[in-house]
Amino acid sequence: MERIYQSDKSEMLAIYGRRRVGKSFLVEEAFRGKICFSTVGVYKKLEDGKDEMKQAQTHKESQLLHFYDDLIASGLPAERNPRPTSWREAFLLLRTLLQRVKSRRKVVFIDELPWLAGPQSSELIEELGFFWNNWADKQRNIVLIICGSATSWMLDNVLRDYGGLHGRLTETIYLKPFTLGECESYWAKRGFHLSRYEIALTYMTIGGVPYYMDRIHPDRTMADNIDALYFNKEKARTEFKDVYTGLFSSSEKYIDIVRALGARFYGMTRNELIEAAKISGGGTFTKLMSNLIESGIVKTYPRYGGKRVQTVYQLCDFFSIFFLTFVEPGKKTSWRSLQRTHEFFDWAGHAFELLVSEHTVQLKDALRIKYADATYCYLGPTPEGKTAQIDLVVPATTERTDYLCEMKYSEGKYAITAEYEEKLTEKLEALRNSSAHKRTHSILLVLVTTFGLTTSKHNGHVNMEVTLNELFG
Repeated sequence: MERIYQSDKSEMLAIYGRRRVGKSFLVEEAFRGKICFSTVGVYKKLEDGKDEMKQAQTHKESQLLHFYDDLIASGLPAERNPRPTSWREAFLLLRTLLQRVKSRRKVVFIDELPWLAGPQSSELIEELGFFWNNWADKQRNIVLIICGSATSWMLDNVLRDYGGLHGRLTETIYLKPFTLGECESYWAKRGFHLSRYEIALTYMTIGGVPYYMDRIHPDRTMADNIDALYFNKEKARTEFKDVYTGLFSSSEKYIDIVRALGARFYGMTRNELIEAAKISGGGTFTKLMSNLIESGIVKTYPRYGGKRVQTVYQLCDFFSIFFLTFVEPGKKTSWRSLQRTHEFFDWAGHAFELLVSEHTVQLKDALRIKYADATYCYLGPTPEGKTAQIDLVVPATTERTDYLCEMKYSEGKYAITAEYEEKLTEKLEALRNSSAHKRTHSILLVLVTTFGLTTSKHNGHVNMEVTLNELFG
């Protein structure tokens, strides 16, 4: 952002990512006092059973009015510039405003562009492209920043647009949630004195989403903070819906998918998900899943062990998982009542696995892997006919080694029992005989735990250990 502000040409930056991840805050902080014009699209849901064309026109008129009000607030004289009735007129007024500004660099910030564009988005995109190509780019002093939470829309209509915006973006930022290490730095600067264990536990409840992190206060215990965030049930339910309303125009279908995936931690195949969520296959399914994946709510991974490799869809949004597991069903009324229960340890074990899989860069660094192929998991038979489930396999071609990673959450050092040692043996044999494992590769068994392993005679199969500390790297 500093580079494009200091540039000697006009620049167009697109920022996209999950809602609540801090896109608007980032722009406002980076360009504080430098923004000549700022506007934000307003969400408006289309009502079923009503004339869509009429609703789209009403939506457009409403957005144009907000756009005009922001122009006037930014210094455009209202008496000589009447309210626009089209996006062409709106961008001509923006041009008039910018010509009045005497700044060396003129920063324009359009937030929630997908909402601004509305159901008939082609007109706004066409006129935005014309505004940029015909005038703004030629001025050599315009910095245009566009943001949107509807990631798939941003990709389809801005980053992959083959109309007026094609090839015009000079920079893009896909803003992701914080990592564990970034969370630690953020909270330290806000006056927290948290252990890494409690940072990880909090991450497992809210993820690295700055909006939720900002609602954690240093003058309260973490239990009080989580209670305030989650166990006001109506407030939490509203936030859960807002996450998907903010991402997509028709949130109900997406919430159905998320609920279905939330009921099965390790995810579902395409057919399983279509049946569970009661949605149609084909292009509809593909589009829905593409939106969720590109927004960072769902991820896919290959699963070996069956007759063929299966693509599995897994819910990876920590906030949604915690909400669907505990808050919506009303299983518990507070964070304290949840602690040390069977439900807590079951959730924590799964959430820790997800936390590790979301920090594979740090995991690979801890394992000293310089280059790795795409990770995968295994669910299939052992040579003895039993079923083995392997959480994560990191194949490193250059080292000719497959790292078989098992993740175990515990409140202290983890103790491998004789029963678990037997399971590890079965997992090793299953991977060794899997079609995913190259016969020229060795296997290293890695245990990823919170605090490491106790000394035990059952540790013999473990080749390497990774602890929570190393995931903060």
